[in-house]
Amino acid sequence: MPTLCRPVSEGGYGFDYRLAMAIPDLWIKLLKEVPDQDWDIGLIVHTHENRRHMEKTISYTESHDQALVGDKSIAFWLMDAEMYKHMSVLSPRTLVISRGMSLHMMLRLLTIGLGGEGYLTFMGNEFGHPEWLDFPREGNGESYHYARRQMNLISDETLRYRFLYRFEQDMLKLEEESNFLSSGAAYVTLKHNSDKLVVFERAGLIFVLNFHISNSYTDYPVGVSMPGAYTVALCSDDVIYDGFARIASDIHYPTTEDRSDWHFGDCFLKLYIPARVCIVLKRT
Repeated sequence: MPTLCRPVSEGGYGFDYRLAMAIPDLWIKLLKEVPDQDWDIGLIVHTHENRRHMEKTISYTESHDQALVGDKSIAFWLMDAEMYKHMSVLSPRTLVISRGMSLHMMLRLLTIGLGGEGYLTFMGNEFGHPEWLDFPREGNGESYHYARRQMNLISDETLRYRFLYRFEQDMLKLEEESNFLSSGAAYVTLKHNSDKLVVFERAGLIFVLNFHISNSYTDYPVGVSMPGAYTVALCSDDVIYDGFARIASDIHYPTTEDRSDWHFGDCFLKLYIPARVCIVLKRT
């Protein structure tokens, strides 16, 4: 509805925000139907940017619909039955759990960073709640068993849910510090379908996401608009998120003022970007 968020004085409905419903639909469609290596980076970026200028939008990766009985949350689509066996830090971190946790963080960072001017999550989904939600009804014998969110999971030191929750907390803290949701639209500087990379700037932050299933990149040139030195503000590969700590948080990345490269910007950074990792850099 084109007039949904226009003032009543202009013939609109007067709402301040609209929901970016196409974003969760896209994520679920990709997870259900498309192998990771075939994800269309251009389509992903377009879906997150496809909104009318100056019309505020609430972005979200999933809603209560995916948490209800009969469907699956993103965490469930990613990890399914292995959540019951290998979300303990006392058991081996399987490939399914590793992929699931990595993509869970990446999807949420891309959605909040590129998808709109507000961010929504359904309680429990932010840490990958392992079960569906089902209210008492005739079909389940009026049971209250699944009418719950197990918030205790994030305080259990033996479970990996706390890592997903910590990433969500730090992601939101970064937004509070930089106010990127209210800083205007992001500017995408790279969407590379072969390399499976997305890079964009917003509020002076550089968002870098590598969706490739296996390729890590060394000294990858990332164009930036502002020269200077940059440091890591958030990285999904950090050990505090159960990552592999392949990117040091105390390194300063200086820009190279050279426009001979094909990337956007008056200068660029050279970064190490591991597979299935998202990074946010800030200027020092």
